[in-house]
Amino acid sequence: MENSQTVVPALLTGKVAIVTGASRGLGAQIAQQMAAAGANVCVNYLHSKDAAEAVVADIEASGGQAFAYQGDVTDLAQMQAMAAEVVKRFGRIDILVNNALPSYQFNPRADYTSIETVQWAHFSQQIDGIVQGAVNTVQAVLSQMKSQNMGKIINISTNLIYNPVVTYYDYTTAKSALIGLTRNLASELGQYGIRVNLLAGGLLKTTDASSLTTEEVFDHIATTTPLRQATSVTDFANAVLLMASDLSAAMTGQSIAVDGGLTMP
Repeated sequence: MENSQTVVPALLTGKVAIVTGASRGLGAQIAQQMAAAGANVCVNYLHSKDAAEAVVADIEASGGQAFAYQGDVTDLAQMQAMAAEVVKRFGRIDILVNNALPSYQFNPRADYTSIETVQWAHFSQQIDGIVQGAVNTVQAVLSQMKSQNMGKIINISTNLIYNPVVTYYDYTTAKSALIGLTRNLASELGQYGIRVNLLAGGLLKTTDASSLTTEEVFDHIATTTPLRQATSVTDFANAVLLMASDLSAAMTGQSIAVDGGLTMP
């Protein structure tokens, strides 16, 4: 887990957040940064119970409040039960971060990197996990957010949707669909004070997905990026904090790349 030396400002004091897929990697960092910013956090996970509980322990050791909740984002009833538990514990739901990702291997030689060999089953698995998962979580928290007349929903995507340097057909198609979902949600839910935005990350230094990436590759990314550096997990988590906070109150329906300017959609 990455640690930032920067003091996190108390942007989320009194807020309640749900982060899906938060047992490790980017999701864990987002949960920790949100707790450091003052939020009470539900750390959602599917299989990694020990890892999720370790994230909660880290948050509590730093003086924050959090709890781990096992739930499959592709099951609406489980997401409704999770939302009910969050309200029971904390009384409200202010922030939803849709970070959960179905199992995936970023293998540039896999069948799903060519239109000649990709199968519809590849697409279905990713669409069900990414798009259906986000729809379920939004539906689960919606009544609570509407009753509060406020809420922040942040969908996590990838800058591969803007520049598919490797043609992961199934993954990038599903992640691209989140842009359409984000805009539709923003258009419908703005009247209830609910803001919906999307943040797209690049190859982050370092997560489970990028753990095998060599330093030479990260150096190459840095030289081709306007900021001349690879984006860290903490950098991306801080961008999520901005979108979750009241500082972004005038922003909704946006899809923004958080990759140091490598892509400029």
